[in-house]
Amino acid sequence: MSETDFVSRDIRSGRLDQIDYDSNFEDLHAPLNHHEAVVEAERCYFCYDAPCMTACPTSIDIPLFIRQISVDNPIGSAKTILNQNILGGMCARVCPTETLCEEVCVREEAEGKPVKIGQLQRYATDHLMAETNEHPFKRAASTGKRVAVVGGGPAGLSCAHRLAMHGHDVVIFEAREKSGGLNEHGIAAYKTTHNFAQLEVEFVLGIGGIKIEHGKALGAAINLTALREEYDAVFLGLGLGNTNGLGLTGEDNDGCLDAVDYIEKLRQTDDLSTLEVGRDVVVIGGGMTAIDIAIQTKLLGAENVTIAYRRGQEAMNASLYEQELAQTHGVVIRHWLQPKALISNDQNQITGIELEYTAQTNDKLEGTGETVKLEADQVFKAIGQKFDSSTLSDAGIDLEARRIKVNEKGKTSLSKVWAGGDCVAGGEDLTVASVEDGKVAAQDIHSFLSR
Repeated sequence: MSETDFVSRDIRSGRLDQIDYDSNFEDLHAPLNHHEAVVEAERCYFCYDAPCMTACPTSIDIPLFIRQISVDNPIGSAKTILNQNILGGMCARVCPTETLCEEVCVREEAEGKPVKIGQLQRYATDHLMAETNEHPFKRAASTGKRVAVVGGGPAGLSCAHRLAMHGHDVVIFEAREKSGGLNEHGIAAYKTTHNFAQLEVEFVLGIGGIKIEHGKALGAAINLTALREEYDAVFLGLGLGNTNGLGLTGEDNDGCLDAVDYIEKLRQTDDLSTLEVGRDVVVIGGGMTAIDIAIQTKLLGAENVTIAYRRGQEAMNASLYEQELAQTHGVVIRHWLQPKALISNDQNQITGIELEYTAQTNDKLEGTGETVKLEADQVFKAIGQKFDSSTLSDAGIDLEARRIKVNEKGKTSLSKVWAGGDCVAGGEDLTVASVEDGKVAAQDIHSFLSR
């Protein structure tokens, strides 16, 4: 769209003083101190058949680890957590506990104030990582078997660690120059501070028997056929490589941006003041990425940030807690609006967006024809990611719903190949779910290698 309803643009860096950048991107939640952790732990009823444990994708024994905190045994508590979830430190920071363990907490049901399970988990795992240099798990004697893990994100790291515990040698092939996947590149900076993602990668590697080769992308430096020939087994933790587009004219214009790419840039910069952000920002989407980019542009100094979502509040993938977090940061969330046209000036720069009101009739979402125009220096696309299957096109692997088809143990249609995380059909787009996928697949790979 070439009309110039809005002609002024204000995109620049250095909108804030350095002290504001530092405070804005500090920990979202201050970690519990010893006294706070013990007091909070004593709120737990230590339920038999605890619903919180059932709600945890990795089946952490939550009552046990909380009881261990209550008797001043944080190291033992951390081991209980990490035995089921080796990335328990990161999950304590980024898990949507409000829709998982804490949502079903008996105290939540009774009084609307659940035990702070996520913060207690962080207290225990942080304590272990800070207080001991010894890895909590011992590596079994070497089996002589070699496994290739493609992707150094949560699924790949979880799989590699469990395989190493069983004595297998693992090589992780990671396309980027830093491992961690979305934990390193895609999660809001205020949720995981002080380089924690890399500290956790180093912690995982501490068990031994795991080597990482960076800059090795599937379909470029490596291919699946060769990996199957060279290694005894292969695990694919590829994540989602592509993002969905708006399908509008002008999508390539200056100012129409991929939210995931911007978050990665933000996460990897050493100086937040160098990041350019608009005065007026519009985010399209209703999931966690939309919330994360909206809050972070606001924290970078954007004056007006609006999330536009095509359905109602109850349909948003982002939890109510995350929606409220955005609103408390000054983000406006507008529902029942879908993008209709991007507005650009004569220099092919985004200056606004036209949105169409929507309505749902008989389970079908339709535009009403009524529109509204918003001024926007930047429009961020946060409408989901999709799996790039082109790197597997010659491998003959079965797909389902455009992702890798696996059974309940992560086994693909190809011999010696397993997969897990976001790249598989039914992937839940949660760090904790990816960790579980990697762990389950590793156990099945170990059974296969032990025949």
